[in-house]
Amino acid sequence: MDIIKKLAEELNIGRHQAEAAVKLIDEGNTIPFIARYRKEATGSLDDEVLRNLDERLKYLRNLEDRKSQVIASIAEQEKLTPELELKIKEAQTLVAVEDLYRPYKPKRRTRAMIAKEKGLEPLADLISMQMTAEPVEKAAAGFVSEEKGVASVQEAIQGARDILAERISDNAAFRTYIRNITMNKGVIQSSAKDEKAQSVYEMYYNYEEPVKKAAGHRILALNRGENEKMLTVKILAPEEQILGYLEKQTIVRDNPYTTPILKEAAADSYSRLIGPSIEREIRSDLTEKAEEGAIKVFGKNLEQLLMQPPIVGRVVLGWDPAFRTGCKLAVVDSTGKVLDTVVIYPTAPQNKVEESRKILKDFIKKYNISLISVGNGTASRESEQIIVDLLKEIREQVQYVIVNEAGASVYSASKLATEEFPAFDVGQRSAVSIARRLQDPLSELVKIDPKSIGVGQYQHDMNQKRLGEALEGVVEDCVNKVGVDLNTASASLLEYVSGINIGQEHCGL
Repeated sequence: MDIIKKLAEELNIGRHQAEAAVKLIDEGNTIPFIARYRKEATGSLDDEVLRNLDERLKYLRNLEDRKSQVIASIAEQEKLTPELELKIKEAQTLVAVEDLYRPYKPKRRTRAMIAKEKGLEPLADLISMQMTAEPVEKAAAGFVSEEKGVASVQEAIQGARDILAERISDNAAFRTYIRNITMNKGVIQSSAKDEKAQSVYEMYYNYEEPVKKAAGHRILALNRGENEKMLTVKILAPEEQILGYLEKQTIVRDNPYTTPILKEAAADSYSRLIGPSIEREIRSDLTEKAEEGAIKVFGKNLEQLLMQPPIVGRVVLGWDPAFRTGCKLAVVDSTGKVLDTVVIYPTAPQNKVEESRKILKDFIKKYNISLISVGNGTASRESEQIIVDLLKEIREQVQYVIVNEAGASVYSASKLATEEFPAFDVGQRSAVSIARRLQDPLSELVKIDPKSIGVGQYQHDMNQKRLGEALEGVVEDCVNKVGVDLNTASASLLEYVSGINIGQEHCGL
């Protein structure tokens, strides 16, 4: 496969653009760096096209590697024909390659293998040819052998049927047809393991919809319900149509002796071998597509969070609300420097409201605080009410904002936070983070693992490696869109700047 040509066609770009982008990626350049500083080489490809190209490049190279492995494996078995090699080389997907490899793939001991070991393959061939003019039982009698472990005529026929069922299952064309018709006409269905149990999955207790219309978020919900042992999920295929197709493909002559056996072999092949395998493949494919869609949504959510405009020139009071352990406060000046921290106890069980108000009033006057950033976690509503009442009593013009504190606790316990604030406890660090993420969301949130920021539902059900890579890419893009002030930027921020790596952070820039 000409990978460069394929990429150019799929992405509707010039061959020279694809070639240049691949060369730059192979040299270890990041996508934002290529998009920003190598426009002349790529013909101004943007970061979205480059990320799609990078993803497809990985897939197509993996596909070519797998083709080589499959061809080598079949050749080693001395079963590779020029026609089969050409089919494998022309395959466009990994699924197609695996279908072609299936008959030659090393298997665990199957019923068909055992039947072959008992010498029943010639009987299977006889039935498959559909030429016999006498009952199959007569031919099968010649295969009864105590030495080979074939005790009866029926056991011989059953063994031949197992061989035929496996042959049908290993046919790549049959599997392609069944996969396509199941995707297009199949139904995904779920039911409750216990209908009396109350759960968030009640809408899926008696649910079904066409496979091709199943939305990604519903697929993820069904997967989670199944993993939590609340739901039974299965795909119902148009079985009658599939069996009709298999019979038509395998029964080429009207032979009263072989036709019933071939029908049984087709039914057994589908129900025991093909059906379960295709169902697993389709569910895996649905999950992969659902994850891709969800990761894109997470990426958009993260981008919106990071690209919120900073609030400059304001002294901010960060407020990390809590009940028993008290509300942690941190005063941060317009440059992000921490001026003071304190813990107050205005909420239950202490309810030291008056004492807390006095501390707040003193802080507002002393540091000229004009903005309060309140985390949206536990005790947020109670804290908000205290702030509202306080603001009615004072003359100073102070505003407050409820901010998403997702990831603040992760940051406060991190090595980075410990290095930044060695004398603070986790509560004080969290309050600082809550203040700073209102002042400059991008600069503060880059310190936190993107997966810990909480940008969507089912986040923990995703392929964590893919999710991490995608979200890291979003952070990278955002930092490079905005740029940084080299005089004030933190190491965490500089790590995402195109053209700078960790070894260059102390290079005197």
